Amino acid sequence: MLVLVVALAGTATLWAWRVQAADTARAQAVQRAQQQATADAAADDWRVQHEAAASRSRAARTLAQAQQDLTAAVDQAQAVLVATEGQVGDDTVRQALADTLAAAQVPGASVVAVQAQVGSVQAAEAAVTAAHTAWQAEQTAAAARAQASATDEPTTGTSTGGSGAAGSCTTTYTGPAFYTSVPSEGGDGSNGRLPASALSALSWTVDEHGTPFYLATAAAAALERLDGAFLAAFGHHLDVDLTYRDYATQVAMREALGSIAAVPGTSSHGTGLALDVPERPCEYGWDTVQRRWLVANGPSYGWVSPSWARQGGSNPEYWHYEYRG
Repeated sequence: MLVLVVALAGTATLWAWRVQAADTARAQAVQRAQQQATADAAADDWRVQHEAAASRSRAARTLAQAQQDLTAAVDQAQAVLVATEGQVGDDTVRQALADTLAAAQVPGASVVAVQAQVGSVQAAEAAVTAAHTAWQAEQTAAAARAQASATDEPTTGTSTGGSGAAGSCTTTYTGPAFYTSVPSEGGDGSNGRLPASALSALSWTVDEHGTPFYLATAAAAALERLDGAFLAAFGHHLDVDLTYRDYATQVAMREALGSIAAVPGTSSHGTGLALDVPERPCEYGWDTVQRRWLVANGPSYGWVSPSWARQGGSNPEYWHYEYRG
């Protein structure tokens, strides 16, 4: 009987241990499941935050690119606005572009808004460009009509190979004739004493004596390019009257013309960096199509009408241009 009691007690103990072991295993399994769930939740949260940050970064980059596109569009349109002043038939289109540019100074807060601004600026610029192209065509046509109808005889004209407009306009020059100079023999490089190595002849024209027109090499190269654009715009080469002026010619001009001519040794012509077109007011005068074209387009090639030579300047000369590089 005692043996049976002991056996039963051992069996009960073993059973209790197994139950406890099973409970412990279940508890550990539950704990591991909870830990895994926590880890999965943390991973999901990290992925969500990472994807949100990546999305914000992509949106920021897209907005930054749109703003850069807007800046580039504004800069280009601003250049067009400046370049077309007085060179469109109806200035309404330029005013519309100016208003659009003013509005674009405050970029939109979203990509869509900024892209809409870019489109508005480009559309307004295209309208101005089209108006300018139409204006240029009309001016060219008007110049051709004027050239065809003019019949007055000139009193001077020293260039050949240009427009051939010797019969189209009376010159405003009444002094003695002067001609372009050739490089100085043994020139020391000073004003009016430039050697041949410092000068180049223009390719398309000579004076009425057959003498080439010389300019400093860089100035001549730039004028060749300018003449190409002038030829495309007007159908004839740029007329040239005087270019390089040696010291002796400067002295002669000062004696003949007085203070109108530069003090010898100071003339911009003596540096090979200046030219005169013919003094024909109906072709190159203040309000002519050709002068407006030269003033507007010359600076792109380094050639300008200096402030002192403009209307209202200290010595107005519509025929004078200088190379500034």
